[in-house]
Amino acid sequence: MADAVVKINNLVKRYGELIALDHFSLEIKEGEIFGLLGPNGSGKTTTINCLLSLLAFDKGEIEIFGRNMTPTAYDIKKEIGIIMQNVAVFEELTVYENVDYFCGLYITDKEQRKQYVEDAIKFVGLEDFRKFYPKKLSGGLLRRLNIACGIAHKPKLIILDEPTVAVDPQSRNKILEGIQELNKNGATVIYTSHYMEEVEQICTRIAIMDKGKKIAEGTKDELKRMIRNTETVNIEVLGLDDSIRNEISALEHVYDVQYDGEKLTVYCSGGKHNLIRILDVLQKHDTAFGRVYSELPTLNDVFLEITGTALRDKEE
Repeated sequence: MADAVVKINNLVKRYGELIALDHFSLEIKEGEIFGLLGPNGSGKTTTINCLLSLLAFDKGEIEIFGRNMTPTAYDIKKEIGIIMQNVAVFEELTVYENVDYFCGLYITDKEQRKQYVEDAIKFVGLEDFRKFYPKKLSGGLLRRLNIACGIAHKPKLIILDEPTVAVDPQSRNKILEGIQELNKNGATVIYTSHYMEEVEQICTRIAIMDKGKKIAEGTKDELKRMIRNTETVNIEVLGLDDSIRNEISALEHVYDVQYDGEKLTVYCSGGKHNLIRILDVLQKHDTAFGRVYSELPTLNDVFLEITGTALRDKEE
């Protein structure tokens, strides 16, 4: 079993009467891409700031690489790369100079630093922009520069806080592929995002936070098995009789049926042939229907059932 890179035990952080972290515990294994999810105000950023020892906490313990994390634990901090949501680069420096500056905070050997800077620029695909100033870069390229500055020193632990906000699809794909490549090269990654499809695509394990507490944890499949909904069947149908809808509601594994006059939505829990059984009822009554599609649960469905609110609905 892989060693734990991060151990957070019973963490409590208060802001006056507000409890930002409520006895929060978490363990992240070496080699994981770990998704940390939750609405704004759930405690994600507070957790990261405590993890980096940028914020004092009231109770609990934090270990990184098996050592106690403190504000002066520079030997630990040099092995961490942090890419926050807000881009943090120098406008008066070029792409190359920005990456070189941030890399130089950790790597003092000039030849090694030069190679690391070149590696980082190539890694994020900014070779043709090395002499550009940040104000000349598109939003997606600026995000890539931000990532290059955070990973140039080749850290063992990389924390990415919503790195794909407001970027184009091409840059988003480039960033996600880059994160997976960093992980393949040996980095453990902590990833926060409100884009659930990204988390499903790249994260090996996920924790969901709300109100300073961890409310669920596991792989994406394990999380989906925690909820009642296993399949949602959608059928376009006009003028559906109430008696037919009631017959569908009585089917085994069906726990909820909704109809808005144009679309029938059937929520199922368990069962392997739900769609066939539903269509059998419609055909038995000679009910004409249009498009039919079945949806498996998503991480957003998990969040909705556990917290009562969809994740994106809780964004500010």
